[in-house]
Amino acid sequence: MTENENSLQDKKDKNIALLVYLLLGLGFLTGGLTAVAAMIINYIKMDDIRGTWIESHFRWQLNTFWYGLLWTFIAFLTWIILLGWFSGALVTLWLIYRIAKGAIYLNDGKPVIF
Repeated sequence: MTENENSLQDKKDKNIALLVYLLLGLGFLTGGLTAVAAMIINYIKMDDIRGTWIESHFRWQLNTFWYGLLWTFIAFLTWIILLGWFSGALVTLWLIYRIAKGAIYLNDGKPVIF
């Protein structure tokens, strides 16, 4: 590939990563439906971006989704002992932070460091 083709492919991969961040963020409004769609896109495109700086964003997105799902489940269980509102708020803040940090780093052209 020429440098111009590499640059174009890099831009396409960056746009896919941005789309996944947007779908993750919209998950708050759709009950998680768009977040599931984001993960489907992520898994489908993972091989295409392997070995690039954008791969770190795809892994960040996967970790955000799966750990977010785990923490949400734990927060749901804590509703029984009336701590659910607090743990639910913490999970929401954590998810917002992860999505925002990833999108900012993507926009700046930097990989996400775990």
